[in-house]
Amino acid sequence: MIHFDDKRAVGFLKQQDLDQTLTRGLAAQRALGNGTGAGAEWLGWRNLVSEPNDALLEQIQRVADRLRHEADIIVVVGIGGSYLGARALLRARTPYFRQAVGTAHDDAESLFEKNTPSSSPEILFAGHHMSGAYMTDLLDYLNGKSVYLIVISKSGTTLEPAIAFRFLRQWLKSHFEDVHKRIVVITDSKKGALFSLASSSGYERFVIPDDVGGRFSVLTPVGLLPAACGGIDIRSVFYGAVAEFNDLNNLEENDSHRYACLRHTLLKTGYETEVLAHFEPRLDYFASWFQQLFGESEGKNHGGIFPVVAAYSTDLHSLGQYLQDGRRTLFETFLLIDPSHGAEIPSDSENRDGLNYLAGRSLDVINAKAYEGTSRAHEAGGVPNMTLRMDSLSEENLGRCIYFFEHAASIGGYLAGVNPFDQPGVEAYKKEMFVALGRDAA
Repeated sequence: MIHFDDKRAVGFLKQQDLDQTLTRGLAAQRALGNGTGAGAEWLGWRNLVSEPNDALLEQIQRVADRLRHEADIIVVVGIGGSYLGARALLRARTPYFRQAVGTAHDDAESLFEKNTPSSSPEILFAGHHMSGAYMTDLLDYLNGKSVYLIVISKSGTTLEPAIAFRFLRQWLKSHFEDVHKRIVVITDSKKGALFSLASSSGYERFVIPDDVGGRFSVLTPVGLLPAACGGIDIRSVFYGAVAEFNDLNNLEENDSHRYACLRHTLLKTGYETEVLAHFEPRLDYFASWFQQLFGESEGKNHGGIFPVVAAYSTDLHSLGQYLQDGRRTLFETFLLIDPSHGAEIPSDSENRDGLNYLAGRSLDVINAKAYEGTSRAHEAGGVPNMTLRMDSLSEENLGRCIYFFEHAASIGGYLAGVNPFDQPGVEAYKKEMFVALGRDAA
């Protein structure tokens, strides 16, 4: 389960202001549910969980099982929403060190009992930037291995993944005769360069639904196929989101609605930056997915909350001074995992570091105390903060968190008076980049 706590945020707001936003938020939530708000044609991400497609989940799993059996390496090609959701799930549920599986402590083994990286292919990513050094090193690293591609793009012409796919497709052609079996495409249902190439080349193909935007696509094949290839239980992820949808749908005044309203009221009070802070490196890419979700959904018409990410306790040693004593225009949302009891601090007979008072306590428990101290200190320093807590880093809870934030981002966009499902500003840099590159106007 997931649990939301706002006790260190509400004291910074006037109750009247919050109550007014909560009332407006209910109207926004009804518009979302009724499909009467801006961008209603992009609400397919809600339909996915309101009407689950078990046949599609089974098809995704079958293809993933084939790739897992045949591949040493799977390269996932995509950018933005075509990459971050999958990487978030894989980072959250994959052991830090592949060789540690089977030798880890009991807690680690139970966490990854459904994930067998020793027999899983390595999942790598390309097309999310244009570093020549990265591509050169990647192609060198692929030599001598059985390589498969998952290529994700609605159009097939987005510059970064299109370039990466060209490199990787040419590499495959020079190393394998069965290239058409080694490429799986996730793209538009009936048009676009990638759809055309997949159709003519015989690549296996999945569809990005026409009514689902990139940053909301993690529960489609876009996020689920790479996750399944990494050994993740995608049914549990998906049905965690279904459970959260049902919970939110049955309670009009729910935690996701409240979170969206608190964020908006804080913005109106002068808190313009949200720091999503976590204490677990497994959540690094989930935080990046969050950043895109809210940045693209709300950042329009020269307004919106600016979302940034902090990884604690690491960043407390670099940004901690600013967070404690800098400009009071930011608030925090902590994303937490309840502590387990592995990796206990050992006792030392000499105790020269003075740490014997911690002996026998787990690092996770100490990490939880670091959160408690940080939350209290930042509140006292003038930083409102809220907490979304998972009782474990399970697939179900990841699915719940995905839907929780998608729901909140949609309400937040409506409260801000914008369409939360488009991203017109993204096209501006693309136009200027193509001008600089000398691409033909056509």
